[in-house]
Amino acid sequence: MSNISAESVMKLRQKTGAPMMDCKAALTEATGDMEKAVEILRKRNSAIQAKRGERETAEGRIAIYIDPAKQVGAIVEVRCESAPVVKSKDFVSLANDIAKQVALKGTTEIDKLLAEPFVDDPKRTINDRLGEVVGLIRENMKVARAARLTGLLGSYIHHDDRTGVLLQVEGTGADPQVLRDVCMHITAKNPVAARREDVPADVIEKEKEIAKTQAAATGKPANIAEKIAEGKMKTWFAENVLLEQPFVRDDSKTVGDLLKSVGLKLVKFIRYRVGELS
Repeated sequence: MSNISAESVMKLRQKTGAPMMDCKAALTEATGDMEKAVEILRKRNSAIQAKRGERETAEGRIAIYIDPAKQVGAIVEVRCESAPVVKSKDFVSLANDIAKQVALKGTTEIDKLLAEPFVDDPKRTINDRLGEVVGLIRENMKVARAARLTGLLGSYIHHDDRTGVLLQVEGTGADPQVLRDVCMHITAKNPVAARREDVPADVIEKEKEIAKTQAAATGKPANIAEKIAEGKMKTWFAENVLLEQPFVRDDSKTVGDLLKSVGLKLVKFIRYRVGELS
């Protein structure tokens, strides 16, 4: 080991981010060959990934990347084992890198995503990038899900990093703060759908049955009970459909009113919360 210079160890550490002793051991095994040492570290990281692969990943964070010039954006959920890791710089950087990869390359299927060359270093795959951080932190990590949108986009990630929203609108342009505010609203209110027509038919039928049953229970005449049921459905839509929800920052207007006032039309939103199903 004494033949390996401190300068070489530091260079390998800067190249891989691995601990100093791991870098020194890899260089020693590689008899000073830098590229071979890098490969040795990658193999060790893969072994660590395999060893920890069955451990539960109950924690995690949401990451979002938007390229305004290319009008592409992505939202991803990346999982880890423990809460302290969620805010560690290496895990944050990993999640951001994966969001960037999905936005720029468009792959959302996890297996295919992991096999892709990393956009910031095509000599490595995304799985190599993941393994690098697993090797550093010694926790199981995985990409739980990913989605991509194109067009005029806005985003918001809550301060706990566990909930995030990616929003797509149409229009000639938009104040980023308006889009951020709408995303904050979605984070807080968790709408079932963007528009009435986006609500699954079976959900609407179920709510109608509930409304009719409650209206009938009032004992009012049938025509009045019907109006009561209609009123209950209107209230349900106002509580659950984004465009009809009162805007959290000014409940005198709906989200739909807000977007219309600035010349925008809602296209789609994606809301992720760590641990929730897609």
